[in-house]
Amino acid sequence: MRRIAAALLVVIAGIVVGYWYVAGRGFSAREEPTRIEEAIALQLRSLATPRDARSRRTPLPPGAETVRAGMEHFADHCAICHANDGGGKTSLGTGLYPKPPDLRAARTQNLSDGELFYIIENGVRLTGMPAFGGADTDPNDSWRLVAFIRHLPQLTPEELARMVQLNPKSSEEFERERAEQEFLQGGSTSPPPKGHTH
Repeated sequence: MRRIAAALLVVIAGIVVGYWYVAGRGFSAREEPTRIEEAIALQLRSLATPRDARSRRTPLPPGAETVRAGMEHFADHCAICHANDGGGKTSLGTGLYPKPPDLRAARTQNLSDGELFYIIENGVRLTGMPAFGGADTDPNDSWRLVAFIRHLPQLTPEELARMVQLNPKSSEEFERERAEQEFLQGGSTSPPPKGHTH
């Protein structure tokens, strides 16, 4: 009975401290997670990945073609949050809580290929990382992303420039680029409209 009472007191104390902490600070996605939150999240991510998933190996041949295909897929689907260089410094990424990890850093690069594949396919709960796998998707796309994530620390300026061309564009950006091309080719006498897009 004493153990139950002690456990109940610990739970109540945790709730009180948690309420005091949140009431004093609020919840904002702009903040960085505390070290305790980070440690808990990393432990939960590890526990959420089944053992057999960690040991999976890519069925794709290694090489430049696999990395190139992964780069194209990453630029189109992942860079909006993770940035073309994998650093996570984007307007969307910096507004997430927790922030997208730096995919070039050891914390990501030390994960097994199977762990990276599992995260891409199944997402990470309570974060902005969605699950990209499913019955209507090709799992090889995720394996290509794994190959590209491994390549991120060696990304070249030429590859970054190529990725910018592959990033999704708004209709305003398409129109501005079309107008720029017309202007440069002499088909238009007025310069393209200036402005910024999000």
